[in-house]
Amino acid sequence: MSATPTPGKGFVEMKVCVVGAGAIGGYLGVRIAEQGHEVSLIARGPHLAAIKEKGLTLRQDGKETCVRDVFATSDMRECGPQDVILLALKAHQITPVIDDLKTLFGPDTVMVALQNGIPWWYFQGNGGEYENRSVETVDPGGLLAGSIDPKRIIGCIAYPAATIAEPGVIEHVEGDRFPVGELDNSESDRLKMVSGLFEEAGFKSRVLTDIRSEIWLKLWGNLTFNPISALTHSTLVDICQCPLTRELAATMMTEAQQIAEKLGATFRVTLERRIEGAESVGKHKTSMLQDVEAGKPLEIDGMLGVVIELGEMTGVATPALKALYACVSLLNRKIQDDSVFIKEQPLA
Repeated sequence: MSATPTPGKGFVEMKVCVVGAGAIGGYLGVRIAEQGHEVSLIARGPHLAAIKEKGLTLRQDGKETCVRDVFATSDMRECGPQDVILLALKAHQITPVIDDLKTLFGPDTVMVALQNGIPWWYFQGNGGEYENRSVETVDPGGLLAGSIDPKRIIGCIAYPAATIAEPGVIEHVEGDRFPVGELDNSESDRLKMVSGLFEEAGFKSRVLTDIRSEIWLKLWGNLTFNPISALTHSTLVDICQCPLTRELAATMMTEAQQIAEKLGATFRVTLERRIEGAESVGKHKTSMLQDVEAGKPLEIDGMLGVVIELGEMTGVATPALKALYACVSLLNRKIQDDSVFIKEQPLA
């Protein structure tokens, strides 16, 4: 069915550009477009072609919603200045498009950064011992930090799981939380505006006053379950229910927790509860495993390499994290150098 916008009382239409309308970006784009906002979707390849031809479809809770009144393109320069940018690219994809990204900026444009892992802006805007220090693993030479005014940025943690089921079709797996926070941990009007935009679209979007602690909570699972799943071709429940990989995950998480706490972050749930949360998701393939099976570059540095960098910065040893980083880096090299995808096949 086609989405029919039903703006409510006090509705203010906004121009919203989803840069990276893949699984999570597409999920956001459909739901926000349903509310009557002017949505632009940045995509590429067969996915873009399908959106242009048929619109973008979301499968969720046994229902299909298709939005056709969206502008889809691979060229950000065609979109013009936006009110809100949802930056849903993976960390390693941002630098090559930085000049195009700037064409979306107007005087008051807010950019919501949805990257997994430690972001390039981690040490911007909050003071402290490492203020304005570049995070070299995800921002070599500080290009992003020097190109994007941190005052534009609102941090966001994307908890939902979703996949591109086929070109032009997003399939929601589970989750609806997109908590948001200012880099200086203030509760600004624009932060409440972004939270309201998400909640209007049916998401849960808590306003955070400690965005970095929430980043670590999400990363706690990603830096463990993603590389383990990529190397073993196993789902979250498989990893958590195998005693050896469950123990490995706990060891990696302990190393990361020591780093985070040295940087002032706190964890509002226990390590064991975080593992149980991953287990409860069930037979879900992590984003890194999906990329292995699709032959795409793996999002290693933002999830894992950067934590090793911060470990060296804070004097925390990371032997387990380094071992997984070495193995998954070699896997990534094989995928890219040999132009292959690696996907399990049933025995004949």
